[in-house]
Amino acid sequence: MPSAQLRAPVSGVMTPLEEVPDEVFASKMVGDGVSIDPTDDVVVAPCEGTITLIHPAHHALTVRSGAGAEIIIHVGLDTIELKGDGFTPLVAEGDQVTTGQPLLRFDQERIIAGASSLLTQMVIANMDVARNLVPAVGLVRAGQDVALSFELSGDAADPAAEARPVDAVVGAPVVVPCATGLHARPAAVLADRARGFDSQVRLHRGDREVNAKSVTAVMTLDVSHADEVWLSAWGPDADAAVSELSEAIRGGLGETIAATGGTPEGEPAVTEPVETEPGVLRGVGASPGVAVGIAVPLTDPDIPVTDSPSGSPEQEWSVFQAAVERARLQLAELETATAAKVGIYQADIFGAQRQILDDPELIEPVEAAVRAGAAAGPVWKDTYQQYADLLSGMANPLLAARGSDIRDVGLRVLTELTGTIPARAELPAGAVIISRDLTASDTAVLDAERVAAIVLTEGGATSHSSILAQSLGIPAVVGCDPRVLDLAEETEVVVDGDDGTVRVDVPAAELAEVRSRLERDAERRRRNLASAHQPAVTRDGHRVEVVCNIGSLDDVRRGMAEGAEGVGLLRSEFVFMNRATAPSEQEQAELYQAVADLVGEGNRLIIRTLDVGGDKPLPYLPMAAEDNPFLGQRGIRVGLEHQEKVLRPQLRAILQAAKTSRAAIHVMFPMISTLAEFRGAKAILEEERVRLAAPAVPVGIMVEVPAVAMMAEQFAREVDFFSIGTNDLTQYTMAMDRGHPKLAPRVDALNPGVLALIRSTVQGAHAHGTWVGVCGALASDPRAAAILLGLGVDELSAVISAVADVKAAVRDLDLSRATELAERAVSSEDASAVRDLLPPINS
Repeated sequence: MPSAQLRAPVSGVMTPLEEVPDEVFASKMVGDGVSIDPTDDVVVAPCEGTITLIHPAHHALTVRSGAGAEIIIHVGLDTIELKGDGFTPLVAEGDQVTTGQPLLRFDQERIIAGASSLLTQMVIANMDVARNLVPAVGLVRAGQDVALSFELSGDAADPAAEARPVDAVVGAPVVVPCATGLHARPAAVLADRARGFDSQVRLHRGDREVNAKSVTAVMTLDVSHADEVWLSAWGPDADAAVSELSEAIRGGLGETIAATGGTPEGEPAVTEPVETEPGVLRGVGASPGVAVGIAVPLTDPDIPVTDSPSGSPEQEWSVFQAAVERARLQLAELETATAAKVGIYQADIFGAQRQILDDPELIEPVEAAVRAGAAAGPVWKDTYQQYADLLSGMANPLLAARGSDIRDVGLRVLTELTGTIPARAELPAGAVIISRDLTASDTAVLDAERVAAIVLTEGGATSHSSILAQSLGIPAVVGCDPRVLDLAEETEVVVDGDDGTVRVDVPAAELAEVRSRLERDAERRRRNLASAHQPAVTRDGHRVEVVCNIGSLDDVRRGMAEGAEGVGLLRSEFVFMNRATAPSEQEQAELYQAVADLVGEGNRLIIRTLDVGGDKPLPYLPMAAEDNPFLGQRGIRVGLEHQEKVLRPQLRAILQAAKTSRAAIHVMFPMISTLAEFRGAKAILEEERVRLAAPAVPVGIMVEVPAVAMMAEQFAREVDFFSIGTNDLTQYTMAMDRGHPKLAPRVDALNPGVLALIRSTVQGAHAHGTWVGVCGALASDPRAAAILLGLGVDELSAVISAVADVKAAVRDLDLSRATELAERAVSSEDASAVRDLLPPINS
């Protein structure tokens, strides 16, 4: 099979596509390829070819190679919103270009100021022409170094069309370990891997079987945790397909593996009877917050279709394929914009939707009917609605919620196919959207400045519209009393996304108070961002460092831009995840150096060594599934067990970066539970430092285990700093899994027992002059800053979006008052009582 190569379109640091904070790219809905964190400002041609498309916003273009690959180069994330500002095309559509020829110039400073990321993606959109992609790693030079190698696919026969032979390979039964069954994400992973085989592959459950290469079909099997499934296959690589895919299912398909015994989904929630309250319509709180606005009822769009094809069967099929491709490009843009707007996890929704467009169970019936003379419109409409209804009626809420995604994608294609754009209501400022349901696409493009809240009579808290509403900061109530649909347009309502209520006929005085409170909140946020680069100093002169938690190069840029004074936690897992082989020592060193360059001279950069385990496996680091992975092989235990493969190369890479770094690089070991573990890890670090003749670096530990908090003074004699991970410390202290569907709401880091452990850590550390930071979620809560400062914490490492608010909260505090407050908190009865003590955030 012939091979091909694409040169780097920009100079920079290679980044795994899966780590791009935009689910459209990360989930490869646009296509497969690479991402590069650029160090220059010119995009060049990765190969000889033709410029087939330059986006009107000039941030993206497409090159068609001589072999027929459609190569999309997309500069930055959310750059479409710049509307061309900062981009200068150097070629035109239709131009023939040579490898290395400049195509586009961009202004780095303008993009950093106006967009969420500079990461530049190069993906092959028509993946039917390419297979076995191999991305480069480390630093690459534009037009010179190969960034992506792959094989060109031939015209393979469709295995699905072949009859099942009597000697088909049948695999052994596999018990599904995924905590939430084969919902959308693991189904997509399985289908994606299955499409890598030439054989026909079927997934079986009970007396039912489906095409394993179809995401939709896999989801319709309604596979739950602990269900038994098996695979069958026939074709040239049937044995490998059954073996590898069975092992993939057994390994969890990248999902959390639940302990055996019991149903992780839990029993259906029992709704307590609630007395009807005049003027109150009840539902389920799906996105927190309170809003006041005017009702804007929306109706479901209905696009008429014609039974007459546009021409011959071949012409009609071409028309349908073109509509699908336009929908695919739209989803790619939407994914990019959503990732930049609210985050990669949320944008992954549209990556999953793009996979729906590759689903043979949806596409093949349309092709068969069209080639038989039918019009594409009605066949497509019937097909996607059938699958959407099937999923929506399932008992598994995760699968039921995906029915909305099928409808969303189906409607998008139908719009492109018919040319009929559904009428959309003009949303006034302060609009409260009232509807039966709302698609993820419609939710993602909502203007949070105009939409006050969302109220739906269907859906659940796990639906994609709910997830997006949370990310956009729009309060939402779902599953609401259907009477809400009867509200007249412009009815004034108060929506409470915390308790799941919609109030009508609210007294004018109360409405005024809600509006006033919301205005104060918005003004406070604007003021905090304006002063984000000012130091965090209490009113009585106590300085606290406020840094950020990061998991990518892009996070560093955003964190430093929003006022972070350094990095308190670099989750180095981003270097190791989503790849088939471990990163080389040199690749790691280059990445750590790139992060250090962005952190800046003199600023602290704490690199936590690899923190994986039974709950977060790596494909190249086999680890046995454990009944309770949180109490098993994870964190430093894995590093010490796999020294030569993981720990030593990583420590050498960090030390290499420290040799030339302008930032103050620190090393931090995760999940330390005994002095012996720390001494063993530090000894390895020292051995490698001596071999490399590298400078000494400060060495610290995560405080996540209660025993370490209680023994802080003993540890403080040997460590240079502590960083408290309140998430794990809380779950270990309270013996409650923070991911448990029923117990998670009770896992509160403000529990007095947890606060006592933080105090113990600080007291033991300070007795030996050792500083203490907090990098868990509690450090990102502005109201909790008073408690943490009062307990003596020296550093707060927050999520990027909370840095400015935390710094502002510190500046509004008096240390002596905070100390008194902390003592009262430790003596309280429970977390609720502690929360009652918290001071209001600055107004």
